[in-house]
Amino acid sequence: MDDKHISSELIYRTVDILVILFTLFLGSPYTNFYNLEGYIIAGLSAVVIFGLVGRFTEIYTSWSGRPLKDEFFRIVVAWLLTFFTLVFIAFVTKTTEQFSRVVLVAWLFATPLLLILSRFLLRQIFAHLRRLGINNRNVVIVGMTQNGLHFARDLENRPEFGYHVKGFYDDRKERIHDEVLNHYPHLGDFQDLVISARNGEWDQIYIALPVEARKRMLHLLNELSDSATPIRLLPDYFTTNLLQSKFIEIADNPVLCIYDSPFSADHALIKRIEDLFFGTIILALISPIMLIIAAAVKLTSPGPVLFKQNRYGQKGEKIRVWKFRTMTVCEDGDDVVQATKGDVRYTKIGGFLRKSSLDELPQFFNVLQGTMSIVGPRPHAVAHNEQYRNVIPGYMLRHMIKPGITGWAQVNGWRGETNTIYKMRKRVEFDLEYMREWSLWLDIKIIFLTIFRGFTDKNAY
Repeated sequence: MDDKHISSELIYRTVDILVILFTLFLGSPYTNFYNLEGYIIAGLSAVVIFGLVGRFTEIYTSWSGRPLKDEFFRIVVAWLLTFFTLVFIAFVTKTTEQFSRVVLVAWLFATPLLLILSRFLLRQIFAHLRRLGINNRNVVIVGMTQNGLHFARDLENRPEFGYHVKGFYDDRKERIHDEVLNHYPHLGDFQDLVISARNGEWDQIYIALPVEARKRMLHLLNELSDSATPIRLLPDYFTTNLLQSKFIEIADNPVLCIYDSPFSADHALIKRIEDLFFGTIILALISPIMLIIAAAVKLTSPGPVLFKQNRYGQKGEKIRVWKFRTMTVCEDGDDVVQATKGDVRYTKIGGFLRKSSLDELPQFFNVLQGTMSIVGPRPHAVAHNEQYRNVIPGYMLRHMIKPGITGWAQVNGWRGETNTIYKMRKRVEFDLEYMREWSLWLDIKIIFLTIFRGFTDKNAY
């Protein structure tokens, strides 16, 4: 992190501290429960916890070029975690009576709104300063390739991000064509680049050479190592796939894992703790609802309350997935017909349960058993797995981790009937992206998104 980012982070943190304290103390003196010492302790504790959680949710990293809505979502999650941690501490220490409930509720809702508003205004101020040429970065691109040209145009179209493309370096005459020269100057060959990098002329250098030029690229990187200029790579498709892989060490040798589980032993333990923690809390909250649904299923149609179907779990092993029965049949063979809109096999309440995803609630018992996770690729019927594994490349890679009750594909709209290869391919695409990008933060984000938009979907029936 450079000095510019440090100053930006300091501004963000200072404003956040002021907002948190301002919203707490604004109305507290006018209540009958005013306790100055208690409110000071609560405010300072919130500032400390929010700062720590902010590191975890990455709200203080450089947001130049990142989606605004993603930053806002992280701020809300960071504040909710902070607030409910304080409520838990107050409950354990039996100090809740020292605070006005009106003040606490106002603090809960007003703080994230003001945090988002302040962050939006700061972004606008920083963007305006960058358009004026303040706090900008002068960057150059190595290689007049389509990849490099596309990146340059994207930066040119978003001046608020603060990147000025000063030109291209390339030593291949066949790549120096008018399409590029009409927009960006040719600054010289690779030797000229090395000299300018050593002189510190550029803030960042982006390499956009094709993977076939790896020998020349390695030589160039070796030359550029004798400078203090940050060097970044614009990967092509093949390099992108490699970068999404991970390295391990076997017998003191680095090994690149092309297809492998995304979880190390530590990450697998964290995810299991996450499942037990959230699974226990959610089951305690939804148990009354499950009892009502179980009674409704039993009273409205003959047959068992629960439907247990074979699915593929982690490593392709068969598991028994629990659901509330929604149909008059219990298909679990080599030919399972997917549910469709207005399916005649629905029970009286089956359509509603499937549309609202309430039929999935018993799978939290699968989570506690350890055969499923709260977040992960949705498990498909064995018959469907055998069908799609032969036509969709990488389909079985989803089984390197435990299947989930909800997932990245589901909160992005790819749930319900997959009556075309395209729909299943998109679901697999999001599942594999989840595996590549997994983090505890991403799981929490998916859980929150499921609460607000994952239970209902026009494609779910």
